[in-house]
Amino acid sequence: MHDLIPLTPLGGDSAQIKEIDGLIISEMPEFAYASLAMRLGKKIGFRRAAKKAIGMLPPKPGESSKINTGKGFLTVFWTGVDQWIVEAPSETHADIALQLKNTFNDNASVTEQNDGLARFDLKGKHTVTVLERLSAADSAKMHAGSVTRTSIEHVICFLICREPSKHFSIICPQSFAAHLYQSIVTTAKSAL
Repeated sequence: MHDLIPLTPLGGDSAQIKEIDGLIISEMPEFAYASLAMRLGKKIGFRRAAKKAIGMLPPKPGESSKINTGKGFLTVFWTGVDQWIVEAPSETHADIALQLKNTFNDNASVTEQNDGLARFDLKGKHTVTVLERLSAADSAKMHAGSVTRTSIEHVICFLICREPSKHFSIICPQSFAAHLYQSIVTTAKSAL
């Protein structure tokens, strides 16, 4: 029997957290992800299944929704035309993709993204200062729940505003996690 040890996107056995002049940069490995895409011609069935699976219709472009399922919070955010990502705590929803597949059936294509995505949170009064140097997104004007697709170091990421000007999440391809983390740290050190 193998003794496998789960690693974070940065390759550690626990999340990396760094503080730079009041800005807290946190690796957030405790989330599970699934992509959700409505199938062509299945709008009515998709809407019914969405209400059953996540308790509501998925959010509109540029928005996210946070839903309390009783077992934890799901965050659903728009990624493209008729496409969303569902984020949930791994502890309670490690199999989120399977849960969604079982509810959506042939109304949506669902793929697990647990090992495909990484999340980093930036918290503190200097969050916008750092984000303005990392991407072209107008993070200063983002409201709680707003989401934008943006390029950071030539890679497309999603920027989610959790609390205006103070708390943002960057969700990126896991293969880019180490480079993104280094870019955030370097930018923070040079800007603050």
